[in-house]
Amino acid sequence: MQVEILILDFGSQYTQLIARRLREEGIYSEIVPYFDGLKAAKEKKPKGIIFSGGPASVYEKDAYRVDKEIYELGLPILGICYGMQLITVDFGGEVVRADHHEYGKAELFIDEPHKLFDDVSNPTIVWMSHGDRVEKLAPGFKRIAHTSNAPYAAIVNEEKEIYAIQFHPEVTHSVEGQKILRNFARNVCGVTSKWDMAHFAKEQIKKIREQVGDNKVICALSGGVDSSVTAALLHEAIGDKLVPIFVDTGLLRKNEREQVEHAFKNVLHVPLITVDAREKFLSKLKGVVDPEEKRKIIGHTFIEVFDEEAKKHKDAKFLAQGTLYPDVIESVSVKGPSKTIKSHHNVGGLPDWMQFELIEPLRELFKDEVRKLGIELGLPSELIYRHPFPGPGLAIRIMGEVNEEDLNILREADAILIQELKAWGLYNDVWQAFAVLLNVRSVGVMGDNRTYDNTVAIRCVSSTDGMTATFSHLPHEFLERVSTRIINEVDGINRVVYDISSKPPATIEWE
Repeated sequence: MQVEILILDFGSQYTQLIARRLREEGIYSEIVPYFDGLKAAKEKKPKGIIFSGGPASVYEKDAYRVDKEIYELGLPILGICYGMQLITVDFGGEVVRADHHEYGKAELFIDEPHKLFDDVSNPTIVWMSHGDRVEKLAPGFKRIAHTSNAPYAAIVNEEKEIYAIQFHPEVTHSVEGQKILRNFARNVCGVTSKWDMAHFAKEQIKKIREQVGDNKVICALSGGVDSSVTAALLHEAIGDKLVPIFVDTGLLRKNEREQVEHAFKNVLHVPLITVDAREKFLSKLKGVVDPEEKRKIIGHTFIEVFDEEAKKHKDAKFLAQGTLYPDVIESVSVKGPSKTIKSHHNVGGLPDWMQFELIEPLRELFKDEVRKLGIELGLPSELIYRHPFPGPGLAIRIMGEVNEEDLNILREADAILIQELKAWGLYNDVWQAFAVLLNVRSVGVMGDNRTYDNTVAIRCVSSTDGMTATFSHLPHEFLERVSTRIINEVDGINRVVYDISSKPPATIEWE
């Protein structure tokens, strides 16, 4: 695919949102580490470049820098936050530490009409997040917008077509930020193409066929949206050379194995191999309480199971996984200096002893893009719009050690939550909903008897891509109904709480 806008990552947790906003406008963009910027720009030949924000300060000894040759490529450049400060210093301006860290909404006043601000209100609300500010403009630059606390909120060098803004247009708090990014791509860089999932599917199918050749591909199926779309895409590309394998880890939701087998065999008409590995996973998790260790054990065991199955299939050279962009970003800073949040079981490559190569056709997509791709491939909507389910399954929704008894308790509580969401017509209004077994016991009363049983937390969040999320504002009557049913119907639970934290600062999953 032709990269229209190349994004250089300087470590901002918002970097991936820049790509997401541009893609929503049908503008294909990719992210590369800042230190690969010049090389990537020469290879990919984009029509424009964006420097992301970042947590560092440009005047620090080890501040992130770019090869200044990138400014001589003749490509329009937009610097965001840290990107603005870097551009200012590189061209001879001054950046200083601000008296006060500016974090939050601000009114942006546009000083003069400009194609970067076409169809943008004046003033407009933008999101600030910075501790440094531009003190003196570099020669050749002029101000085109300001806020009450940032005299240089947007600047431009018209001759070189280099733009820089102090705020973050990619976050939703910048009310018209997406227009600004679109204006940069369309009005400044001259991007006219319209990228969509039909183009993506066509390109990926071609790429998969060329990569696979006459070999077979084993596809790791969890039954979730990501692996299902991956399997459908591979089946479209290589037909019976696909070997889809579903592993029953013993960490699945209630009746999930039966649902997955029905969907693939009877709806998608894709042959499915089911491997029962419940005892293997549970035995390896015995006594393990650390969440990172649980994730790694599950990931390694998953790979072992597939390696064992692969030996049964001639010409199985590749393993396909449904890894998504948010998984990659949160797991390891492969795109740049972004900080690791947590590891994901299907990210980070394969062990040396593994005999096949990795295929991750969805690695650069966000969840909503995956769903659009699934619709494009003809998957049923009930499969496409299922709530996301983590690869490690219920293991990371049980605080502490994982055992069969706790898994059964959690399955029943989780099933009640999903049943009620659907009964109340709320299921599609929530991005993700699940129960968490806290392994915290509290005193209760049932009938005339004292109880000392488990607490379950209900987690329901609203989001578009999983990168940020807010807790879902559900009716109290609904929450009361869910709590009553769980306590009355699930032995071992006498208390239900509702998680009202958002991401950030919390993650969606508890572990």
